[in-house]
Amino acid sequence: MNSKEILGPEGPLAGRLEGFVPREGQQQLAARIEAALANDGVFIAESGTGTGKTFAYLVPALLSGKKVLISTGTKNLQDQLFHRDLPLVRDALQVPVSRALLKGRSNYLCRYRFEGTELEGRFASKAQSAEWVRLKAWAGGTRSGDIAELNDVPEDSTLWPRVTSTADNCLGSQCEHYHECFVNRARREALAADVLVVNHHLFFADLALREEGFGQLLPGVDAVVFDEAHQLPDIASRFLGQALSSRQLNGLCQDTLAEELKEHSAVRGMQDAVKLLQKAVADFRLAFGVEPRRDAWGEPAVNAEVLSALATLGERLSGLMALLEIAAGKSQGFASCYRRAVELLERLTLFIEQPPPESVAWFEATGRGFVLYLTPLEVATAFQQHLQAEPKAWVFTSATLAIDRRFEHFQAQMGLEEAETGQWDSPFDFAGQTLLYLPQGLPVPAHHEYTSRVVQACLPVLEASQGRAFLLFTSYRALRIAAELLEGRLDYPLLVQGSAPRAELLARFRDAGNAILLGTSSFWEGVDVRGEALSCVIIDKLPFAAPDDPVLRARGQALEQAGRNAFMGYQLPNAVIALKQGAGRLIRDEQDSGVLVLCDPRLLSKGYGRVFLNSLPPMPVTREVEDVRRFFAREATATGEMRPRKTLRS
Repeated sequence: MNSKEILGPEGPLAGRLEGFVPREGQQQLAARIEAALANDGVFIAESGTGTGKTFAYLVPALLSGKKVLISTGTKNLQDQLFHRDLPLVRDALQVPVSRALLKGRSNYLCRYRFEGTELEGRFASKAQSAEWVRLKAWAGGTRSGDIAELNDVPEDSTLWPRVTSTADNCLGSQCEHYHECFVNRARREALAADVLVVNHHLFFADLALREEGFGQLLPGVDAVVFDEAHQLPDIASRFLGQALSSRQLNGLCQDTLAEELKEHSAVRGMQDAVKLLQKAVADFRLAFGVEPRRDAWGEPAVNAEVLSALATLGERLSGLMALLEIAAGKSQGFASCYRRAVELLERLTLFIEQPPPESVAWFEATGRGFVLYLTPLEVATAFQQHLQAEPKAWVFTSATLAIDRRFEHFQAQMGLEEAETGQWDSPFDFAGQTLLYLPQGLPVPAHHEYTSRVVQACLPVLEASQGRAFLLFTSYRALRIAAELLEGRLDYPLLVQGSAPRAELLARFRDAGNAILLGTSSFWEGVDVRGEALSCVIIDKLPFAAPDDPVLRARGQALEQAGRNAFMGYQLPNAVIALKQGAGRLIRDEQDSGVLVLCDPRLLSKGYGRVFLNSLPPMPVTREVEDVRRFFAREATATGEMRPRKTLRS
């Protein structure tokens, strides 16, 4: 049987998987992916929510007889694919396919750093000491070393960086635990497996290492499948560029002190050099001012004070590097610290001197630190070179890749102009189960009262929906204003991003059944709330990138110099993809229904508004709030009862 038949009504999946519904779009998509895998083709597919794209690529991948690498957008999706979806399909097909899961280095316990932390024995609080007890008990019995196994220690615990490694601080083959290393064991299993599941960050980190002769994953596979492929341009830019951060520099200082405590180098001035570097890192951050900011690396943002602080930072780093060179022969830990100091100084020197013209030099100063970036103007050339150098199949899938039903933007970003493309709309009944509401009378988004007017326009919608809504904002400032305005205005639980971890907010939202959740970018994608708990998505404005974004400005200038329109060729397509992601939170299941509210008046007042509207699923459109009330009243009648109001449990 071919993939299309396997996914059909008489196939093994229909007979073995509870709730499996054969879909024509899924079968067509699987057939195209099957052909791409067989012919080492390059194929781009947009598959609307509910098409079943995961099974559409898993079935041909498992039947291809090839070694396949599957890359997902997040670690959560990676775990779901590996632990749930892949075993389901493999067992239904009854194919003897081995599989492996591989994450980035910082997701695995490092035995060397664990021992160093235990030897140091310093913990910031009683709570952290209790976390250490649980971590130590787990470390004694884990086989994989994957820190996701340990739910008793929070993801954001400051213990994790102390017991995991990064590419910067890993000792590599010189480590005394090299042969028992959890990362190495996971990589060995990955290289031996028929199907390897990674995430985009790890894929591009490995690709960047391959430029230096260390990448292992890509040469060993016959086919690559990217899920959530719309994230690739941004992630590729990050990993194919360079960065220097206060976190890296402070990490070098901490590891040097820990190694000094352990090995007693007897190198005079080591601790003083570390303290001088730590002070230089703090002074350089303060040179940018107290408030968080991001800007291009150049005048007027980078003034004489910043340059002077940077020069001092370079001198202090160079001073520590000289001492580490003396100590490098005393232990592998000191040798690693010396290597890191050399690499960090090389990156810092790029900012003291003239940054390369093919990159965008910029900085970001946060409340606690800073990052200096060199981001490539484009990644298409580099990625296209890898495609041409690797005779294998490449498949790119996502629910949001097309702009006005065309793929040119994504193809240009990734150097995939010659790729075949295909688009399959969602099988869900958007025409019968949704409503798109465009409120009247709102000012332009630049108006000083825009957010308060948006809140006023949304109040009757939230009453009609009885809560059960996401309010998605394009800025933290707008979110804070809206949260203050909504506090106490409605008899529904109000959940605000930042008040608790995202996973906890989502759990409370689902549990309440009538909550209102206010979020920014992290809630626009990768969030799946099915059923009646989420029946309304409100988006405050079109998600254009901030006009002062340094990478946006530089790439726009490059497009203009090439004779292209920066707004139409770069800003608009990226905003359309982001809007499609946000709107995609509304309908996650064939039984879902709800109202999408787009507040931005530019959808109708500007010519480019048509591009946004044409890129959304086919929904009935209204400008009357009374139609929204009727929609929810009809929905309540169909379910047979109005939903009881709940209060949020503490």
